[in-house]
Amino acid sequence: MKFVDLASFNIKSGKGGDGAVSFRHELYVANGGPNGGDGGKGGDVIFRADEGKSSLLDLKLQKFYAAENGHKGDIKNRHGKNGKDIVIRVPVGTVLFDEKTNEFLADFTEDGQEKILAYGGKGGRGNARFANSRNKAPTIFEAGDLGVEINIKAELKVLADVGFVGLPNAGKSTLLRAISNSKPEIADYPFTTLNPQLGVSIDKKGRSFVVADLPGLIEGASLGKGLGHEFLRHIERCKIICHVIDMSGNYGTEDVIKNYLLIRKELLDYNLKLDKRLEIIVANKIDTEEAKINILYFKEHFKDKKIIEVSGLTKTNIDQLLLEIGDKLEIVKDEPLWLIKEDVESDFKLYTFEGDLKDVIVNNLGNGKWSIEGKDVFKVYQKTPISTHDNLLLFNEKLKRLGAYDLLRKKGAQKGDIVKIFDIELEWMD
Repeated sequence: MKFVDLASFNIKSGKGGDGAVSFRHELYVANGGPNGGDGGKGGDVIFRADEGKSSLLDLKLQKFYAAENGHKGDIKNRHGKNGKDIVIRVPVGTVLFDEKTNEFLADFTEDGQEKILAYGGKGGRGNARFANSRNKAPTIFEAGDLGVEINIKAELKVLADVGFVGLPNAGKSTLLRAISNSKPEIADYPFTTLNPQLGVSIDKKGRSFVVADLPGLIEGASLGKGLGHEFLRHIERCKIICHVIDMSGNYGTEDVIKNYLLIRKELLDYNLKLDKRLEIIVANKIDTEEAKINILYFKEHFKDKKIIEVSGLTKTNIDQLLLEIGDKLEIVKDEPLWLIKEDVESDFKLYTFEGDLKDVIVNNLGNGKWSIEGKDVFKVYQKTPISTHDNLLLFNEKLKRLGAYDLLRKKGAQKGDIVKIFDIELEWMD
């Protein structure tokens, strides 16, 4: 299957069913009371991790997922049928974000893990719910709540404890084969590894961990050059970064210090939080003559860095590297980068006024026309359809409580003016 590790799509939960307006019609029973039932709940949008899936290809191809709407209430106090949920299966290792706000939504790390990201709307109440001693035959009912709609950005990040990073031809694939059961393709040309390769390693103390050989970086990768972000997003989940350097300097033609700093720059340009990750420098190809000179030059510049000298080809010091990784994994904090908060200190304080502030906006459209808008107004508009006389009275009462009519008076609305509330128009009779 084609490896796809990034997808954007839209999800929408089901709308709640509307409540019903009905009255009993029984033989020999005059003026039967209300018996309109409540609407059913809308379906939820559920995400489930599935270890049988290996890519986000289906989500990339299908752009919209919607749960079923709840059914309308019925006569004889019958509750409307609930809408069917929709289950979206994603590979283990998938992280979901709100595409508009980049807010973190979910991280799936285990097979079968589930999370509801969009709850279905609550069903509206039927007129049986509104009967009282003052109004024994109400025609009041509620519409079901709207469903939730979210634009989702899904990223598949490899589930590895350790990530091997470095320039193409640094020897990462050879090293992965030397320390694990993985058998990645190995060849002497750039970009042999096009997808992350995983292997399981065990050190001399019996500690096991997952290692990922991640595609080689080039200068400008943080800006999307080469494999760019196709690689960099995978490093975010790794607990330890093993920076693999070709200490031969590609057989004497390259500066090993410059190569190290180049990759460090690309990592931090992509995400400054990567600087919080524990790093082990792996000086590879130490079996070559050029490496014996370059390692002295490198150590002189980075005296405070932990450097392990190895050869993936001859398997030199492989056990030492594995023990170092095992020791570090026992103390490192397991926290995905997207959950790490910025260390920002500020003396700034935000003061807010206490009170029940309503979102009501009254606009003068000119020529005796007005509009009323706002989130709270929309809730009233959506929840209280004015298809019955009782609902019209209730709709007006709710707008009055929001302070909309006081605003109209204050701004100079006159009797006979037209007030537009979303897609309905009413005459101002004050």
